[in-house]
Amino acid sequence: MATSPTTGQPAVQPNTWGVRLRRFWQRVTEGLEVSQLWSQFEAEARASYRLYSRDVEAKTPEGLTRGGRRMHVVREFFWAVFEKLSPARRVLLLLALIMLAIPHTAFEYGESGKVQSVEFDLHFWAALLLFILLMLEIADRVVMKRDLQIAREIQTWLLPGAPPQIPGLAVAYATRPANTVAGDYYDVFPRPGRTIEENRVVLAVADVAGKSIPAAMLMATFQASLKTLSTAQVELRELAANMNRYACGNSQGGLRFTTAFLAEYDPVHRTLNYINAGHNNPILRRANGSIERLDVGGLPYGIMPEVKYDSATVTLQPGDWLVIFTDGVVEAENARQDEFGETRLLATIEAGNAGTPPDMLKRLMAELDLFVGSTPQHDDVTCLLLKAESF
Repeated sequence: MATSPTTGQPAVQPNTWGVRLRRFWQRVTEGLEVSQLWSQFEAEARASYRLYSRDVEAKTPEGLTRGGRRMHVVREFFWAVFEKLSPARRVLLLLALIMLAIPHTAFEYGESGKVQSVEFDLHFWAALLLFILLMLEIADRVVMKRDLQIAREIQTWLLPGAPPQIPGLAVAYATRPANTVAGDYYDVFPRPGRTIEENRVVLAVADVAGKSIPAAMLMATFQASLKTLSTAQVELRELAANMNRYACGNSQGGLRFTTAFLAEYDPVHRTLNYINAGHNNPILRRANGSIERLDVGGLPYGIMPEVKYDSATVTLQPGDWLVIFTDGVVEAENARQDEFGETRLLATIEAGNAGTPPDMLKRLMAELDLFVGSTPQHDDVTCLLLKAESF
């Protein structure tokens, strides 16, 4: 036994089991409080319920009695979960459920007068099968999570880093994917002209229909086509038409269309030439407080290949704000299923109009977080803010 070097008395040993238990709990929870763990579980449970309930609602006929509807919902919910597994794993799950339903079984052997009985508790074997099934599902999740993380890194490379320096214009932007990868796209990049006076800056915000991997893949094609087609010395309307024809070849007959706001900024004359292809109308707040909506354009990209697009031009004066956003901003919901809405967005812009775009962006994201609370994000959120300044 260890002794104290000064008193010679037995040294006080730390509570080894208590330390180990705290370390174990820290490793399990990653430092989250109980309230945070519950909020995380609640969010994941709601997301899972929405996933399965879509299948249930699609297969629930009208006219059922209350009892019949309850039984139908339970049965369809079971199949909605069951059919998400591979056939081999379905067999494992069925065996485990059957074993759980049988409390125990006994076998007798031997001759008359010397019969011996052996009992088997099938609950242990059922638990073992469920554990094996859990391990298989976790393995799939780990592989998928790794692949999604790689996809997210690639997508991050496609999006711009620090905002570029544009004479007379301050810029800030941000995106929050609803899943690991997003279907929203934003970009700000130069478009050289034949002369210095013809140099422009391209502003783009787009939203691909759908979410996660399919939308992210189409977002990548949108980014590549925009960067490639922008090198041609054509006016904005022809560029939009070319983008649309390219998108129609990848939209699965219009099912995977893309809404987009595409604009060219002329730093010399402070003019913005734009096309709104079915996107949420950006908000132009003038320095005097008046509000304009940029709504000139046409259909979303990817629906009809020969659509003609109209363009419009506005002049940005010092103090003017331009707010370009996707529907994930205004359609963000709280626990009561109320939407954030454009009224709150306008109020946020009004409250922060004296600041800079980065300050406004922080304010907007904070207002969104305060509004939705712990409600899971159901759509990608993207916002691009511009403020006209003096040269």
